[in-house]
Amino acid sequence: MGRLSHFQRCVLALAVFMVIGPFSWIAMTSFKYQIAIYQGSWIFEPTLFNYEDVLFSLRSQFRENLWNSIVVASFSTVIVLVLGTLCAYSLHRFPWPGWVSKVIIGWMLFFHMIPVMTLVGPWYLIFRRLGLYDSYFGLIMTHVTINLPMTVWMMMAFFKEVPVEMEEAAEIDGCSRIQAFLYVVLPVVVPGLIAAGVLAFVFSWNEFSIALNLTSRATATVPVGVAKFAQEFEIQHGQMAAASILATIPAILIMFFGQKFVVRGLTLGSVK
Repeated sequence: MGRLSHFQRCVLALAVFMVIGPFSWIAMTSFKYQIAIYQGSWIFEPTLFNYEDVLFSLRSQFRENLWNSIVVASFSTVIVLVLGTLCAYSLHRFPWPGWVSKVIIGWMLFFHMIPVMTLVGPWYLIFRRLGLYDSYFGLIMTHVTINLPMTVWMMMAFFKEVPVEMEEAAEIDGCSRIQAFLYVVLPVVVPGLIAAGVLAFVFSWNEFSIALNLTSRATATVPVGVAKFAQEFEIQHGQMAAASILATIPAILIMFFGQKFVVRGLTLGSVK
């Protein structure tokens, strides 16, 4: 490969700055006192006050918000992976009529394109009537609903890379259809499971509009908790910045974890 031109380097540097710049600004703000933030000081005395206030203050609910996000994102990701994997395997391996698969896949694609805000209103009315408003179960089901189409599409792509002959050989050796799926096919598509799981977890962790409308103080998630630092008569810039930095840590860790295993899984070799 040839060396990058001066223009390409400038474009690459600009792209990196656009990604890292805002995050660095927020990180710097999280270590400032409020007066230094108002003054726009570049040279300031660092403080951990904002982090202490976010995590340990009696008026802050951020630790509860973290727990709520962990519960909702984890359970919704597990459910999405189970349902999405079974659905993708069924659509790709079972002898469904062609129009059935096309209708289901087309509907999933169409549903995935619908803005989430158009669904929040109906969900709010339904959950109020069923007693699911401000509940873990209701919030988890909404996250499963919005992440399931993406998971099905991703897993279908991975199942297409698994030769049918592998399952047939396993069944000849005495495995049932379920055993062939669990012990032969599923290990091969582990990179797909990890990739889909990482995306589903991150999307669920960062989701804001649904949680804002379908939760109250008891089950509010991290994005809602961060937004609460901006109130009608006061904006706690330092605390909001600190909460934002804390909120990114789990997502960044899971992304690094997933990236390592996805790359490793995709480069382990090929089917002979």
